[in-house]
Amino acid sequence: MNTYYVYILTNWNNRVMYIGVTNNLQHRLQHHKHGIYEGFTKQYHVHKLVYYETASDVKAAIQREKQLKGWRRERKNLLVESVNPHWLDLSSEWEL
Repeated sequence: MNTYYVYILTNWNNRVMYIGVTNNLQHRLQHHKHGIYEGFTKQYHVHKLVYYETASDVKAAIQREKQLKGWRRERKNLLVESVNPHWLDLSSEWEL
C-alpha cells in the first residue's frame, strides 16, 4: 500500500502558499528547500512545511489537492492553524 501526501508550504513570513501532492514528502521537501526545480517555490522561496495530510489513493490525494487550491486563503489558514497554530516548519527536524 502506498502513501500519498497533500502538503502546504509557505515562505518565511507566511504570506505565500503552495499546495502540492507527492508520494515521498521528505524527498520532495529536499527539492523545494534546495531549489532543485525551477518554478514557483524557488522563485518565491516557499519551502516551509506548515501542513500535510496523507491518503492511500493517488486519485484521492490529487482530488484533495485541487479542493484545497480552490479554497480562499482564510480557510487554508484555519486548516494550517488547526494542527500548527504557530506556523512552525514541520520539517525542521528532518535531515534534508
